[in-house]
Amino acid sequence: MTSAAASALAGLVRRLESIGPLSAVERRAVADLPVAIRTLPPRCPIVREGDRPSQCCVVLQGWLCRSNVLGSGKRQIHSLHIAGDMPDLQSLHLPVMDHNLDTLTPVLMAAIPHEALRDVIAAHPGVAAVLWRSTLIDAAMVRQWMVCLGRRAALEHVGHLLCEMYLRQQAVGLASGFQCPLPVTQSDLGDALGLSTVHVNRVLQTLRAMSLITLQNGTLRIHDWERLVALSEFDPTYLHVEAASA
Repeated sequence: MTSAAASALAGLVRRLESIGPLSAVERRAVADLPVAIRTLPPRCPIVREGDRPSQCCVVLQGWLCRSNVLGSGKRQIHSLHIAGDMPDLQSLHLPVMDHNLDTLTPVLMAAIPHEALRDVIAAHPGVAAVLWRSTLIDAAMVRQWMVCLGRRAALEHVGHLLCEMYLRQQAVGLASGFQCPLPVTQSDLGDALGLSTVHVNRVLQTLRAMSLITLQNGTLRIHDWERLVALSEFDPTYLHVEAASA
């Protein structure tokens, strides 16, 4: 195993243990999974709707998104994925992809063959339980995004997404002190929020004028966490991570 592969697997183990407990034997089983390391540019497709993938990917660096694209070319992003995520785990049991998975930024990823992952799951129920829990958390996030798309005003919706992305990155050691990367374009945010780029820009400027956030050079700074949470009616329960602290 290369040093890059070993590092990738260590990150996967840490991510799984942030979701649920693993024994020493289970940690070793995950660490011994075969992986192929890939470096991808921005705007690069990983799998497309209708594909039949034979592997799952683990994000090591960078951001991915799941999306569907209409015949008109309009895109709806329905999840954002950061380091530590395994965004196509469902392909183990749903062989035909019903959405696209693309890079938003330069990405370093590890690909794990389905058969190897199935063997570990069959041999280690504790690993299976943690992966199952991760899919339940993923489903909880989808429900929150549906509520935001359908019922939240734009200001609340943008604030809610910013709170989510900060806490998710904090949980895997990518954010602290109410500061985190947010390296996506306003067009990408619009496709995730169901808003035009102009509307996204206007809302971000409003949040800045309220002294709640600044977003500059791909870095988000939250200046008043409690006020942003209150404005967005953000309840982090669905993420199943600890709330942010000062």
